[in-house]
Amino acid sequence: MSTATVPRVTTKPHPQVDGPTWTQLIEAVRQSGRYTTRPEAEQVTRTVLSALGTHVTGDERVDLARALPGEAARLIAAQIPATHRLTAARFVDEVASRTPGATSATARWDVSSVLSALPPLIGDDLITRILAQLPPGYALLFGRADLTPAS
Repeated sequence: MSTATVPRVTTKPHPQVDGPTWTQLIEAVRQSGRYTTRPEAEQVTRTVLSALGTHVTGDERVDLARALPGEAARLIAAQIPATHRLTAARFVDEVASRTPGATSATARWDVSSVLSALPPLIGDDLITRILAQLPPGYALLFGRADLTPAS
């Protein structure tokens, strides 16, 4: 008769160690946008991710939520997907409309500060997939060259 030891299986969840934390995300945005306070960077991040959550759909939306910290994932997941895609300029205008006192220029800064902080935290492959489903012009907001041909 064999007396082999059976490995013990636990169902205790493991903390997420691979992905970024909310604090890391906010700090990356604070540095990227040169915001003077953490609350300012946090508000900008919430506004931009909420707007982004309406425009990223399908597997990319699910994978984006999984790659982000829980707080950010909830912002993405809580949004109802838009029925039509906005151009990058209209997306910036949408963020401006959600931000008291914002202009198109300040909203573009905010959007770029948040979106350009994402690739180092969640990976270039996912960003490439997200950009593939968005209209041309978003690459610049993510801090990438926009190499799409002009139409």
